[in-house]
Amino acid sequence: MEKKRVALNDLARVQRPREKLARYGQGRLSDTELLAVLLRTGSKKENVLELAGRLLKGGGLPGIAQFNLEQLRKIPGVGQVKAGGILAALEIGRRVFGGQKTELKQMLSPEDVFESLKDIRESRKEHFVVFYLDSRNQQIRREIVSVGTINSSLVHPREVFEGAVKYLAANVIVAHNHPSGELRASEKDIAVTRRLRDSGILLGIELLDHIIVSKGGYLSLREANAREFSE
Repeated sequence: MEKKRVALNDLARVQRPREKLARYGQGRLSDTELLAVLLRTGSKKENVLELAGRLLKGGGLPGIAQFNLEQLRKIPGVGQVKAGGILAALEIGRRVFGGQKTELKQMLSPEDVFESLKDIRESRKEHFVVFYLDSRNQQIRREIVSVGTINSSLVHPREVFEGAVKYLAANVIVAHNHPSGELRASEKDIAVTRRLRDSGILLGIELLDHIIVSKGGYLSLREANAREFSE
């Protein structure tokens, strides 16, 4: 049976995000409610709170922050205007709390990467993440470039190195989660790593590591002396 859409006007006024913000202040709103205020409206199939809740599934606000305009606007119910509003709000937050210049974080070890991937470790879908680094291995930006099914994530070198060229990265580290919890590189993982390594060589952008993470730990393909980093 198709789920019936609940109109926002059918909710008690105290449950509506804008009214709640006006009465209690923004600090009392949940992430879903704050995002709903930004979105303003829902769609024909879901109200704005339902839309906001769907967007937050899998990665929360940190996950949304990794999307670019093109990726966000393609999500059903979002579109160009809402996507632009979300990204503008996120950028304002970065500038207010981080200054005009984004603080650079040094990424040297697999442990650093593992700690930075709290938002995807327990996800039921594979997320392929790229860390774009400068010549001193300081993080310029982190992006989720692909989201797959429960047991696979498709990624192409173009998706990885397009951002590297855009952000003038000298090196990259890639990572993805295994929803199964298995910390072992599959043949597909190894093949993808080789393709990325070879593409990076052509572009003069080094692939420093490919790290697989799960809830309980991580596997660094470089530390494991995998052939794709030595051949």
